[in-house]
Amino acid sequence: MKKLIYLLLFIPVFSARTSAQDPEHKDDRKTLAIGAPAPDFSLQGIDGKTYTLASFKDAKVLAIVFICNHCPTSQAYEQRIIEMTKDYAAKGVDVVAINPNHPSSVRLDELGYSDLGDSFEEMKVRAKNAGFNFPYLYDGDTETASKLYGPTSTPHIFIFDQQRNLRYNGRIDDTEDPKKTPHSLDAINAINALLNNQEIAVTTTKVFGCSIKWAEKSVWIQKAAITWANEPVKLDTIREAGIAELIQNHTDKLRLINVWATWCIPCVQEFSDLVTLNHLYRDRGFQLVSISTDDAANEARALQFLQKKQSSSPNYIFTGEDKYKLIESIDPHWQGALPYSILIEPGGKVVYAKQGLIDSEELKKIIFDDPYMGRIYK
Repeated sequence: MKKLIYLLLFIPVFSARTSAQDPEHKDDRKTLAIGAPAPDFSLQGIDGKTYTLASFKDAKVLAIVFICNHCPTSQAYEQRIIEMTKDYAAKGVDVVAINPNHPSSVRLDELGYSDLGDSFEEMKVRAKNAGFNFPYLYDGDTETASKLYGPTSTPHIFIFDQQRNLRYNGRIDDTEDPKKTPHSLDAINAINALLNNQEIAVTTTKVFGCSIKWAEKSVWIQKAAITWANEPVKLDTIREAGIAELIQNHTDKLRLINVWATWCIPCVQEFSDLVTLNHLYRDRGFQLVSISTDDAANEARALQFLQKKQSSSPNYIFTGEDKYKLIESIDPHWQGALPYSILIEPGGKVVYAKQGLIDSEELKKIIFDDPYMGRIYK
């Protein structure tokens, strides 16, 4: 038996990564011009200190690079920024990173390329995990410094001479994939020229990466919410043979199966977190599958709950006569208490199983770290 609700609405999907020269993504902000003095700022670092331009007054060269947590291109350059900092610190070069993104303007499907968002607290986690050796400053709430410098994507680097006049702005190099050798080390070339009192051959380049998530882009979140609210939600029936097929997972997707019931309070409590995980990672090959253990007489109630939660992923209600056969079909090690969640790689390998409430942050990291997901560039 199948029940299906159709609501039609088309909302355009915005690309996470864009060229700074793409006219569809232009705004009124101006990128700081070559020769302009560095705008001052007062921003909090993840170390608890407040940084201004004066914090770097002794540097012969100052490199300010706008990065963030969620963007795969920015992630791809993290190690290169670390190496730049290490290689040039003794030569009088200071490197500082600024996160310009307003966390509320990052869509869930954009966060599918990261285990962390762009909030200040998550910046601390990223810096610790990645081993950042440079100050990492937060500008997401006010965007005051970011608006003065005018980055167009993450990453976007600005290099200033000892008098703090802008001498280079653009990309770090011309190769996004860190496993490949760049043809043009644009930022390094600019730094070397300044240290040797030489003219910089190329002072400006285009940049490629994720567009800056300015506060006003929170409308994207609203549009995405409308899209999700209008996706069809259906509830199909399933028996032991169908469950066995789900467990074998003959797909190319990482599949999370959640067994629940409307009468199970913990099930109801955690279900929104499961739907959020699906919105985060479904465009990258992740699939949430829910199996209701409600009695067939309560099918309408289960469907109503799924509609309320906007669970547009595959949903089933078990119609077999023996719940113990359901337990054995899902996982022989499961004791039968609800909720129960099991994460399965393509081919049927179980990489996570949990009886009771999930820890959504822990599960998000497990999903993101799985070989079938993870960063684009590793």
